[in-house]
Amino acid sequence: MSTDAAGGTQLAQLSAFPANGRVTQVRVARSEWRKLWSVRSTRYSLLALIALTIGIAAIAAAVVAARYPQMSPRARANIDPMKVTLAGVQLGQLAIGVLGVLVITAEYSTGMIRASLGAVPKRLPVLWAKAGVFGLVALVVSIPSVVIAFFLAQSLLSSHPQLHLAFGAPGVARAVIGAGLYLTVVGLMSVGIGTILRSTAGAIATFVALMFVIPPLMNILPTSWNDTASPYLPSNAGQAVMSLTHGANTLAPWTGFGVFCAWAAAALAIGAVVLIRRDA
Repeated sequence: MSTDAAGGTQLAQLSAFPANGRVTQVRVARSEWRKLWSVRSTRYSLLALIALTIGIAAIAAAVVAARYPQMSPRARANIDPMKVTLAGVQLGQLAIGVLGVLVITAEYSTGMIRASLGAVPKRLPVLWAKAGVFGLVALVVSIPSVVIAFFLAQSLLSSHPQLHLAFGAPGVARAVIGAGLYLTVVGLMSVGIGTILRSTAGAIATFVALMFVIPPLMNILPTSWNDTASPYLPSNAGQAVMSLTHGANTLAPWTGFGVFCAWAAAALAIGAVVLIRRDA
């Protein structure tokens, strides 16, 4: 969809409300729902999330299953079946993160944000509606994708009992559902980053740096500094909920997820402050 066409479609959605109707959070959320599905990038990004989450997990599991008989005992001992099963989440978070950025920055690039904020002068209901609607969509898509990836990967690994994980085993259900929750919060944090920066390129670059670039760069720091700070980085903290094992320098599953939620909440809170001051 072209920029002008997207803007025109979204403006038509806003015009669907009665001229004399009150602006309520429910009506703003309904408008944001329609705008979210009026652009092709939503469908493409969600399809990419599903394909990456399931496809990469299947490929990783198939490769490990095929190579397992030839591996040395030490190499076999180093395999983490849960990491293999959730391998697709690592790339899937990029798709949901980019879409989260576009949810807000696309309106700035088309100029549609003026109509949105003109229709909702208090500003913040627009941000809360965007975050709420997008978070719900991300949750509904992410959790089934991760669950399917788990059972598909486990079916491919089933020929090797050492790699089998029962969904009801301790920590497994938490890790699988936690991966879906992790992807949802990734999307919400990217909405906050997009609100702060307004630029699609700048927000995506910031998101990628925060989630993919900075964590490995921490290894250049002294070990004591790295061990202290790294667990609290967004990706490391959030992914603690996806792991079955935890070391001395990692956070407990729900503690790490809580820290990650705090990062997302901070991004949205800063975005809310910036939205009020800059676009008033």
